[in-house]
Amino acid sequence: MGRSEDFSIDLVKTEDGTFTARSSSFDECYHSTKDGALNESLKKHVEPAFALLPKDKESVTILDICFGLGYNTLATLFYLKREKIFKSVKIVSPEFDEELVKSLPNFPYPDELHDFKEVIEAVSLYGRYESELIEVEVVFGDAREFLSRCELTFDIVYQDAFSPKKNPLLWTKEYFESLKKHLSKDAIVTTYSSATPVRMGMYECGLFLYNPPSKGVRSGTIASPSPFLPLEKIDMELKKLRNPAAAPLLDKDHQNR
Repeated sequence: MGRSEDFSIDLVKTEDGTFTARSSSFDECYHSTKDGALNESLKKHVEPAFALLPKDKESVTILDICFGLGYNTLATLFYLKREKIFKSVKIVSPEFDEELVKSLPNFPYPDELHDFKEVIEAVSLYGRYESELIEVEVVFGDAREFLSRCELTFDIVYQDAFSPKKNPLLWTKEYFESLKKHLSKDAIVTTYSSATPVRMGMYECGLFLYNPPSKGVRSGTIASPSPFLPLEKIDMELKKLRNPAAAPLLDKDHQNR
């Protein structure tokens, strides 16, 4: 861990050689240091989501919870370029820390993401970037407030907030109920969390849960309104039978934290 002279928060080198950072507000890194910052974004979020997306979908709307260091958004653009996917893609990302986003042009991104420097520069200055096929918008403020007023429907959601222990209000049953209202019928929700309370919150608001297909990273969860994803389903009724005390996180238990 160390400080870059051009970047004002603590940098942490991860095991894939890419850098993440530690948030002083949440006392937690933005990425798994074991899986690696870029590797985690690609293997837990971007690649599984696009692999499961219907191939005939001409335009894709993505919700990136939360923007943070921008890895999920940039990794998406990297993936689209690498795979020669020419779809119209709109990425919307709520983010509370505006000062962090303003500082990102100085962040030491890996070489794979250098082609998208203009995206980070535009987002840091204006909160948005737009080209012929790509639109990126960072909405500064609370993610749940954003969802409460949002009118968009999302095909992909990167559920990548700080952990349930550190930021529980972005993992409660009520949060997932709000999120579900904005999902297309075959939407893909990716997350690094496999915690039972998180899965219970998703399940109790009507989402189907699956074991992710990715290898080379620790397991997480994929959720969808669709019961037909070509993945191994997670039997939540069996889990409830084996653990009757299993319960989702609820707003009322965390609102004063």
